[in-house]
Amino acid sequence: MLSDTYRFLAFDCGATSGRAMLGTFAGNDFKMEEVYRFPNQMLELGGAYYWNVYAIYEHILRCLTQLAQQGVELDSIGIDTWGVDFGLLAEDGTLLSLPRAYRDPYTVGVPEKVFETVPREIMYAITGIQTMDFNSIFQLYAMKETGVSALTHARRLMFMPDLLAYMLTGVAACEYTIASTSGMVNAFTRQFDHQLLERLGLPTDILGRLVQPGSMVGALSPAIAKTTGIGMVPVVAVAGHDTASAVAAVMEAGSHDAYLSSGTWSLMGIVTDEPNVTARAAKLNFTNEGGTDGSIRFLKNITGMWLVEQCRKAWNIAGRDYSYNEMTAMAERAKEYTGRINPDNPRFANPANMDTEIRQALAEGGYPAPKNDAEMLSCIYHSLADRYGEVMGMLRELAPFEIERLHIIGGGAANSLLNRWTEEAVGIPVVAGPTEATAIGNLRVQYNSLISRKNRNSRKKSE
Repeated sequence: MLSDTYRFLAFDCGATSGRAMLGTFAGNDFKMEEVYRFPNQMLELGGAYYWNVYAIYEHILRCLTQLAQQGVELDSIGIDTWGVDFGLLAEDGTLLSLPRAYRDPYTVGVPEKVFETVPREIMYAITGIQTMDFNSIFQLYAMKETGVSALTHARRLMFMPDLLAYMLTGVAACEYTIASTSGMVNAFTRQFDHQLLERLGLPTDILGRLVQPGSMVGALSPAIAKTTGIGMVPVVAVAGHDTASAVAAVMEAGSHDAYLSSGTWSLMGIVTDEPNVTARAAKLNFTNEGGTDGSIRFLKNITGMWLVEQCRKAWNIAGRDYSYNEMTAMAERAKEYTGRINPDNPRFANPANMDTEIRQALAEGGYPAPKNDAEMLSCIYHSLADRYGEVMGMLRELAPFEIERLHIIGGGAANSLLNRWTEEAVGIPVVAGPTEATAIGNLRVQYNSLISRKNRNSRKKSE
């Protein structure tokens, strides 16, 4: 491999699918290609919902094996995933159970119980994290209250990207951006707030030391290096939360732009230097999550393409199969349909049938029933755009600067119709793309990490 050519592998694992993106940096040139894709879905076992982390792990190994067979040499690997969910390890490093999925209803009503001990306004002043039933701290509290044996025997908590990295390397690390989604990190010290957890009777000895994006975790274990044939490739803790990686791809320090990471979830926000934990931010339920280079991602979670994905799933079962391009064209043909929903209504979190649930919500709102799937899609896209407009209004009120543009990144950036309706709703210019922002941000952190290590080694040799 040429000394000025570097190859990095980004595993971007989402709630419905994952992919591996190979990035090549050669001088000032950058290329990226998808080399592997795999499905991911929740498992329902005994009425509870879990993530099959072993299946994700197997797909990672298959990808590495394929690349080795193709003669690809890697400088490092980085993994990003969705936030809040975690696995629990026993004393001997064994995973005690499959990680619970954030859409599992076992945390419904838990925040209210927690607030009886630590009031909501105090918790927000400490963590700056919006109240959502599935925040990691509420999951832990639910486990404690119901006597989940995995928590009783746990010796280490590991968030999803850290868990996958651990399975590959045997080294336990806890990356800051993914931990910041948990509701357990102090927004100002940017460390786990042990005192908060102790007040709730939650264990603190299972929490690791936080490391920043770009930190080296370790290398692939000798067994995996040999089995896959890829060698003992370094594994880097990138911005483990997928949105943190996506934002790192497009937002520079000091930018006065906003971003909308559009995927299963939509996340609208800005990048700041310090958290905003004012009463107004708390009332509007904005969140302060960690970013790269010490930044804060001040944002609000909005239900996104989940609505479309789940309707599409119901339609597939009924024998109606549409591509995403077809669905966009259908929505535009039915653009005059007037029905609207609140995408963030909890009823849409995980209904048995999304099409049926939306129809019921429309009927309760006094809207005419959609005549066909096209009108249903028009309803969803219009409702999302309207919600983006509402949240942008809130963000303008809270931002310490005048917002100039909105960057739409992620898979949803490819939806030109939704982008157009969003631009009309938010009232500022919209810049669409890149759709692969998360992978680009993942690869960028790996590249910067390698260059930083090379520079440190060079300085040491010169000394």
